[in-house]
Amino acid sequence: MIPFETLNTGQKMPVLGLGTWLLTGQKCTQSVSQALELGYTHIDTAKAYENHREIASALENFDRKKIFITSKIWLTDLEPDAVGPACNQILKDLETDYLDLLLIHWPNKSVPVSETLGAMNDLAKQGKTKAIGVSNFTISHLKEALDSKAAKISVNQVEFHPLLYQKGLLEFCKSKGISVTAYCPLGRQGDLRHRAIKEIAERNERTAAQVCLRWLVQKGLVVIPKASSESHLEENMQIFDWELSNEDVEAIDSINRNKRVCNPTFADFNNGSE
Repeated sequence: MIPFETLNTGQKMPVLGLGTWLLTGQKCTQSVSQALELGYTHIDTAKAYENHREIASALENFDRKKIFITSKIWLTDLEPDAVGPACNQILKDLETDYLDLLLIHWPNKSVPVSETLGAMNDLAKQGKTKAIGVSNFTISHLKEALDSKAAKISVNQVEFHPLLYQKGLLEFCKSKGISVTAYCPLGRQGDLRHRAIKEIAERNERTAAQVCLRWLVQKGLVVIPKASSESHLEENMQIFDWELSNEDVEAIDSINRNKRVCNPTFADFNNGSE
């Protein structure tokens, strides 16, 4: 049974979800279907992933009300008059009447975040999304968004893994009641090769991936690893019946290298280091 994180809206968000970035076509449909059959109830997607229709195909045989779906609006659709149509297209492609969580995919400094959040808040009032959040927001971005008071921000989805331990950002989000979701929680496999991770995995008789995911969960994050095989889907689910020791957690804390694996040219990470 996958535990839940309670959002500031009162919603229950499964702590483990399936990330679908780079999953497309029949492989996407197959992976999502396998995940749902195994007991996953949290699917993360985005307009930019171009896989909404494939996910819709996988959802056909499952109870929508029991599935938590997150999607994201791309940075070119953040003008207030573009937000509604972008959301409507997402809903159409996913063949659903609502999202559980709608995120701003990346900040766009050319569009006032207050205007985007205001338009998203209108969508929430219309029942098209149950919660609103952001992705790839630094502390500076979050302060601007929170100061606007245009919408309640429930989640900040960011790259987060042992080699990119954004401790300050996590602490800031927690202080504001914002839940944090970790994407690329294995650093695109890079963290799995770190000596400390491998040693801790061997000592705990777990895989390196499970150690990374367990560390994140113990830090209070939601994790959305991508997995395209049944064995990896099952492996990722096996992180809730054991704990890392305080010594192991401290050892993993210490390996941070501020190493991003997702750093596109348009990213604004210099606007606040975390």
